[in-house]
Amino acid sequence: MEVSEYVLSAGRAVLDMVEREWQPLSAGELEQRLDQAVEEILEADLMAKLKSQPPPTFYVQLLQSQPHVGPFILSPQHITDLLQSSKSRARMAGRARLSLSHTVLLSLTLLSERVSYRSVSRRFRLEKGNIHRIFFSFCERINTLEERQIRWPVGEEAVEALFPLFCPEKEQEDEEQSVPQVLGVLGHIRIPIRLPIGKYDVESTVPEVKRMKREAHPDSWLNLELVCNRRGQFLHCRISKGSDMDRGSALRDKLKQNPELMPPDSCLIARAGYPLTAQILTPYITNHGPREELFNKTLEEHFHILDQAVANLRARFQRLRYLDIGNYDRARAVALTACVLHNVLLDMGQVVQGEVEKEEDMNREGEEEGEADDEGVRRRDAVSDVLFKNFESGGT
Repeated sequence: MEVSEYVLSAGRAVLDMVEREWQPLSAGELEQRLDQAVEEILEADLMAKLKSQPPPTFYVQLLQSQPHVGPFILSPQHITDLLQSSKSRARMAGRARLSLSHTVLLSLTLLSERVSYRSVSRRFRLEKGNIHRIFFSFCERINTLEERQIRWPVGEEAVEALFPLFCPEKEQEDEEQSVPQVLGVLGHIRIPIRLPIGKYDVESTVPEVKRMKREAHPDSWLNLELVCNRRGQFLHCRISKGSDMDRGSALRDKLKQNPELMPPDSCLIARAGYPLTAQILTPYITNHGPREELFNKTLEEHFHILDQAVANLRARFQRLRYLDIGNYDRARAVALTACVLHNVLLDMGQVVQGEVEKEEDMNREGEEEGEADDEGVRRRDAVSDVLFKNFESGGT
């Protein structure tokens, strides 16, 4: 099996384990287990492989007894982060030891596969309680990498990330009529979760959107707000309860208060429902003439970037199809772990192509326009004017 296929399978597995009851490892025990794992790795043939390959990555064979699993590429720095010492030194007795490679494989299995804890318990020959502790401790460690792996680009990095909204026939000298460059695409998805009462069949194939329609409670899902670049990497990730109806206002305020976060003459693009500002351009909802329709169509051609990134995230980490977790903080930790690992694996060149779901396209219909400020309205009109004039003149 190819590495990318393995990562997809492994990711599904980790998310599956996370869904159920959670009993995290104590910090002390996790530290001791990981320390022991490091010693085992240093004593094994793995060190010979590490020395024979150039930095910064090396191959770790995760549980060779699992025939469906291939090599998983890890960065030494990421392992170091996972092994950071905790303040607590207390150790709880009676817990089975688990090597680092097994810890990672078990967690990735739960994230990547839609399997029950019972299935994973049989596969790894561990009690469910131990599996819960190991998995959620793994998620806590990965969550500490959020600021490092989900970063808003600044300076030269931000300039290099820009891509054109459209290509005019000739450059516009008037700053008011200039064509903005796009830094990223803003949008959101909903992740179904279990309410505190009742459970759901984690291996059910019923579309999760239909499940959400049957569940009226707003907190039966997580809101996952994302900004991704043209490569599908996440630049921004905000996770909230389903009852939180905020749509991009926190990000809007942040960009207004910190204008240096946006390179000159750049913008984000988002679907209807998000605030319209000078930094965030959204489609027209009313008064559709040829100019407005052309502008909306131009934006829509770029929305597939986020749609594909989300499809890839769900394909790699299938646990996100439905989180069988009745606790918001725990469900949030799992979703954030998937987003962090999504960026890590993209940096390693491991790409998974998911299928964009049609159900989501149907849910976008009927969206109302979000809050709009005067500066945003003027900029959108100016851009749509340039686009329409360019179209009439035969530009691309």
